[in-house]
Amino acid sequence: MVLFGKNLSVQRCLTFVTGLVECLCFAGAVFGWASLVFVLKSENYFSSLCVNTTESNGTQVLDCSHQDEQFSLVFTTASFMNNFMTLLSGFLFDHFGTMVTRFCAVSFYTTATLMLAFGNPALSNLLFPALSFLAVGGIMFLITNMQVGNLFGSRRSTIITLYNGAFDSSSALLLVIKLLYESGISLRASFLFLSACGVIHLLRTFFLLPKKFIPYPLPDDYTYGITCGKSQTRNIENIAEKSSTEDGLEETPLNRSVPQTQVKSFRQCFLSWFFLWHMVWLSVMQLRHYFFIGTLNPMLQHLTKGDPSLVSRYTNAFAITQLCGVLCAPWNGLIMDRHKGKPRAAGESEREADLRASVLSLFLTALQCVFFSVCATTAYLPLQYLTFILQVINRSFLYGGNAAFISVAFPSCHFGKLYGMVLALSAVFALLQYPCFALVKGALNGDPLYVNIALTLVSLLAFIHPLYVYLHCRKLSSQRGASGSY
Repeated sequence: MVLFGKNLSVQRCLTFVTGLVECLCFAGAVFGWASLVFVLKSENYFSSLCVNTTESNGTQVLDCSHQDEQFSLVFTTASFMNNFMTLLSGFLFDHFGTMVTRFCAVSFYTTATLMLAFGNPALSNLLFPALSFLAVGGIMFLITNMQVGNLFGSRRSTIITLYNGAFDSSSALLLVIKLLYESGISLRASFLFLSACGVIHLLRTFFLLPKKFIPYPLPDDYTYGITCGKSQTRNIENIAEKSSTEDGLEETPLNRSVPQTQVKSFRQCFLSWFFLWHMVWLSVMQLRHYFFIGTLNPMLQHLTKGDPSLVSRYTNAFAITQLCGVLCAPWNGLIMDRHKGKPRAAGESEREADLRASVLSLFLTALQCVFFSVCATTAYLPLQYLTFILQVINRSFLYGGNAAFISVAFPSCHFGKLYGMVLALSAVFALLQYPCFALVKGALNGDPLYVNIALTLVSLLAFIHPLYVYLHCRKLSSQRGASGSY
């Protein structure tokens, strides 16, 4: 019997709700960087890099461009670690299971908050490991929580996207810390409180999550958490492993000599065109978002001509809109789950129907990114409110759709590895944000117009992925029609 008694739905609902709170309040805090930068500047972090300069009219001004570059480098490093370390996190999760992965997550996250709590301007470089640990711990929380969607069958994609939306919205945590700081509560007190919350993460690990994995599809007698009596975990894991191996996608790999009926290995999934175009889809849009977030503070400084009250107001507006990510993400899941419960075409598998449903999601995400990028390129301050709204909608669609597509396009036994691999490779591409920022600060004299135009054009590559998936589904449909005509 499970600790919560005979009514398993109570435990599952608690698992879902607490997982949502964990993702919403902790996991993606690093992406609230713009709010934290405002506070760190007030605390004089990297202030030694500001120098007095004389303009052409003889006016003395304080040039803090090198300080901005250092803050941008901190975020570039953290965002890279957030994605690149997802590869190792995925392998860790697939091989050792939930409990081991979450122990690592709690360790990284608590170390990060303690570093930020006891840091000071003399130890400004401590921001590099602190933000990186915060990012890695947060993404591990997300990876271990996304499997909760397996408990709810037909709403699996909706819950996965909802958790990713909560991950995006958790960037508002640093807005809360900024507002508390302006109310007189120190950074040390705020981050010490976050450190103490590690106890809550550990309790949830023991009572509301499995030691290994939540299988999909879910066996009728599945139990998890701390149990009394004989545990069924081992048998269930064997069932899950067998099931996830048997339902691999019949997608033609780059190696044409592999039979289509053969179950896809991790290598075959990695070398498939699906994975290649999905990586391109994620990478180009992620670079656009990272460059926007990493340069938001200097961009607002440029557009407001250095007015600190206006910079603070727009920074708060950006952070508040991030809260809406948890509301926007389920729309994407509903788009992908809209065919559930409806009769499928003759001979069409459930996985093929899932793929067909993903085409609209992939296309809308790419289209949103183009609109967001155009608004971000326009140097008109009031328009940035719309930019913030489009950014949070697109970001929630992007990461929720990324996880949901991998869960339906590839065997579930490879989910952690493929999810980590696509984020790790996209992280390498995202490193281009720093040379882009250096170009803006150097040769372009602080004007990001040409870089923004270039990134908008690059983001058009994202449309290749939905087109390829659409053509693949149409090909499968034609093959079914041809075989049914005989």
